[in-house]
Amino acid sequence: MIQAATASVWHTSLFGDDALAALFSEKALLERFGAFEMALTRALGAHGLVDAGMADTAIAAMQSFEPDVNAIRRAMQTDGVPVPAYVRQLKAAAGDAAGAIHVAPTSQDLIDTATAMALRDAGTLLAGRVEAVLSAIGALDARFGGDALTGRTRMQAALPISVGDRLSAWSKPVSGSLDRLARVRDDAAQLQFGGPVGLGPETLGEAGPAVAGAMAAELALRLPARPWHTDRSAFVAFGNWLSMVTGAVGKIGQDVALMAQQGIDEIELSSGGTSSAMPHKHNPVVAEKLVTLARYNAVQIGGLHQAMVHEQERSGSAWMLEWMILPPMVEATGRALTDADELLRSVTRIGAAV
Repeated sequence: MIQAATASVWHTSLFGDDALAALFSEKALLERFGAFEMALTRALGAHGLVDAGMADTAIAAMQSFEPDVNAIRRAMQTDGVPVPAYVRQLKAAAGDAAGAIHVAPTSQDLIDTATAMALRDAGTLLAGRVEAVLSAIGALDARFGGDALTGRTRMQAALPISVGDRLSAWSKPVSGSLDRLARVRDDAAQLQFGGPVGLGPETLGEAGPAVAGAMAAELALRLPARPWHTDRSAFVAFGNWLSMVTGAVGKIGQDVALMAQQGIDEIELSSGGTSSAMPHKHNPVVAEKLVTLARYNAVQIGGLHQAMVHEQERSGSAWMLEWMILPPMVEATGRALTDADELLRSVTRIGAAV
């Protein structure tokens, strides 16, 4: 899954997230390919499926291996995946020990496992950001929770409420997403070892399950009951979670944008965007971005569900669609959470003191 063309500077500045984008970069994915292959070779040697000395030699070669990324990119135009060219280079670097490398797995095993590791690490980063948003809401509640606010239904004035009431409506969906994260993260963080047609490590014989177990332990991944080449439910569930998170903070952004309207003036922010033509304007840009990011992720969900439709034992087209959709959703979610934290901490007033 070599990275797509670089996004425009404007897109990156507004919607990018360097830390999360790095998890899906060429460098990170190729490093995880290496981790997969080393874990496999180490397990093969430990369980007597390849000569132990050959395994050690192969691992030493892999540890110092530097892939030719440009050659892998060129080969992808024909192969559609980076793994064949990567494995050819890896075997060439190992010389006589090449026979201890890439025994039994297929390209999808490396790519799915590398993606699972990226999602696992992304989940850890995102958890911290969700907690920061909840902390920022809590700080606002401590400062303004008892102040008065006009409750609005269908964008019309309804009955009086407190600021704390609205803050509670902001925090509950965000808190709920944090509660659900551990499950979707752990489900996605699973080893893929299906082999050419998804029969799993049993193709290695009686020692196959033990090899897979050793690999999962080394890579800090869950060992699934069976390979999941055509079962994308764990990745789709992760994507659904991402959209739920951006939807939750998008609601905050929508409320803030409405509250900041002239004539409503229910909130004051220490930051805002300027206009090239109207100097009096104080645009709630960050709030608007939260709405945009929520809608972006919501739109991707339909495509991600299309990626579940794999034909027979393995798919190419459905699989590629998943690559196009899921990493950008992760990045959008990370940026939304960072922006939500920034927006909440820029609030200097909500409602009216009582």
